[in-house]
Amino acid sequence: MSEAFVEPRPSALMLLGRGTDLDSERGVDCPGGLPAPSDPGLVERARAAKQALGDRLFILGHHYQRDEVIQFADVTGDSFKLAREAAARPEAEFIVFCGVHFMAESADILTSDEQQVILPDMAAGCSMADMANITQVEQAWDDLRAAGIAQDTIPITYMNSTAAIKAFCGMREGAVCTSSNAESAMRWAFDQVGGLAGEGKVMFLPDQHLGRNTAVLDLGLSLDDCVLYDPRKPLGGNTVEALKAARVILWKGHCSVHARFRLENVERVRAEVPGVNVIVHPECSHEVVTAADYVGSTEKIIKVIEKAEPGSAWAIGTELNLVRRLADAHPDKKIVFLEDTVCFCATMTRIDLPHLVWVLESLVAGEVVNQIVVDEETTRWAKLALDRMLALPVKNAARD
Repeated sequence: MSEAFVEPRPSALMLLGRGTDLDSERGVDCPGGLPAPSDPGLVERARAAKQALGDRLFILGHHYQRDEVIQFADVTGDSFKLAREAAARPEAEFIVFCGVHFMAESADILTSDEQQVILPDMAAGCSMADMANITQVEQAWDDLRAAGIAQDTIPITYMNSTAAIKAFCGMREGAVCTSSNAESAMRWAFDQVGGLAGEGKVMFLPDQHLGRNTAVLDLGLSLDDCVLYDPRKPLGGNTVEALKAARVILWKGHCSVHARFRLENVERVRAEVPGVNVIVHPECSHEVVTAADYVGSTEKIIKVIEKAEPGSAWAIGTELNLVRRLADAHPDKKIVFLEDTVCFCATMTRIDLPHLVWVLESLVAGEVVNQIVVDEETTRWAKLALDRMLALPVKNAARD
């Protein structure tokens, strides 16, 4: 007999992005006739608008989206899969990206000039991407240059970064990576500066945890080979000697959702659920990842659960909407949320059915709203960094 998914207890995080205080939250109000969430006709209105637009429209839905939104997606996936799907649909005039801002930017970079990328709510950002702005990163690079190591350093940025940061990496011989190919990207970067056995360095942006987990668990470097660069401190909180000695310079950034998972969560679930398998996202901290049984991207987590034996038990350390959806899709397995409180991606959930209906009906009326446009110069360099990533093999089967 299957067990019902146990909802974690509410926390303050659940309430983020749902208030009405315009002084503390961006984008609470939406220009135009945004329908109220209680409108019982929202589903039918979305369906009718989508049908009216036909092949001119392509809707992308990230795995962390609400169910009310994901039901209208033509394709679901992680951030890079969705950007590639957009680029593979040249016949679609309108790409509605139900995700967050950096994802829509990547879609605009990879699609043609004739296609228009739309984000239903401009306030759907990413706290991790916001932790590395271009001014800070350029200052950090100046620090590396002053220390005499910039010429021996290759910047790699995670997909979860702004177009400006991707362009920064493209200009400096670097590349973009995903959680699926971070190992390949980091190995490639080291190969550009003498290999792992040499003295070259990688600057990894903006997620310290993915960078650390990749460097130590996949490449065999030590924790001592990594230094953390805090943009709010002189030299990132390091000495010149520490920067020179480091092999990997990690930006002090993190995912607000995945950073909530703690070692005690893993210990608790093992005590409470006999034989449980723990699988977590590589954006989790190093101690959580090393305590887990499996680590992988959202796509990998989905594949592992799909292939798992009936009756097996799984504790999943990633965003709650996805975990809940997996539990509903696999009632023959016991699936629990690794954390004990609600852990939504607060900015991702800003994309709701009212916003989706608003942009679709606006398109039907001939008005393009919330279009994401990356300028030509940024697009040129960011696309170079993305193209370098596309040429990389996926070597780590545990993360694909």
